[in-house]
Amino acid sequence: MTKTKIIVTTAIMLALQGCNPAAEITSADHANTAALLFDDFNYDSTDALFANGWTARSETGHPGIAGAAWSVDGVSLHPAPEQAQFGIARLSSVTDGTGEGTRHTQICHARKYLYGTYAARVFFRNEPTYGPDGDEVIQTFYAISPLEYPLDPNYSEVDFEYLPNGGWGENTQPAMWTTSWETFQLEPWTKVNEYSRVEGDYSGWRTLVMNVSADAVRYFVDGELIGEHSANVAPEVPMSVNFNLWFMPKGADGSVGPIDSTEQRQYQQDIDWVLHIPQTQLSTDEVNAQVTELRARQQFFVDTVPEAVPALPSPCGL
Repeated sequence: MTKTKIIVTTAIMLALQGCNPAAEITSADHANTAALLFDDFNYDSTDALFANGWTARSETGHPGIAGAAWSVDGVSLHPAPEQAQFGIARLSSVTDGTGEGTRHTQICHARKYLYGTYAARVFFRNEPTYGPDGDEVIQTFYAISPLEYPLDPNYSEVDFEYLPNGGWGENTQPAMWTTSWETFQLEPWTKVNEYSRVEGDYSGWRTLVMNVSADAVRYFVDGELIGEHSANVAPEVPMSVNFNLWFMPKGADGSVGPIDSTEQRQYQQDIDWVLHIPQTQLSTDEVNAQVTELRARQQFFVDTVPEAVPALPSPCGL
């Protein structure tokens, strides 16, 4: 898609939302914005989850251990545990270090999101739920568009990645990575991005917020700014909203990959809620207030963000 088409599509989307495309909505009037996505994951079954526009990845391939499956089997819904309300979605991924013995997990929501605030409350884990510890595992919240061809300049991706056992060629200490992508190609591996790495233990419940505009991408964890990237890597085309949990292969940007064990192990990541409000830059406190208001009205799922015109395909893959 060309940048001209994207500008036209964005203008149409804003018109449908009743917004002036020349003016960004401020935090003061975000509550009056009609367009938003909110999901509290208050479901009895995965069928109900998928009926509300979520899909599970099934295609094999990048990223992760070569030959691994991506499967709906890793997606489950549960009553809210302590320190969460209503229900949660859970991603469960397993590996024995081989492609045949690995199942990665990913869920995606429709490709129609661009500028604004993306937020989620996520529970990260440092250790496997069973099996030996130490794999370079990646737990995420992100937005992404398809890569139409290698080094596609309109490719867009903004992401949080929690690496409890290290990775990407760094040490084994836990760290939160935030990355904004201009583009990439797989063969030979070439990347154009900006990233920030903050070492520390981010296990437990964390509120993740991305403020995304054409000028900058800012990343916050529990209200603390941990990454800020320039207009050079800001998104240009509509993206889908995603969560995934996968195992890093050996050699990826210097990564060690899975530990030397054939014993199966499982890692899990929980999601309490997710929120997107277009054309609006909200603080973490404002995000939490918005979630509280929606829950008070028992609006556990809201999707009033209009599709692009024409509607874009929404593959759940790379």
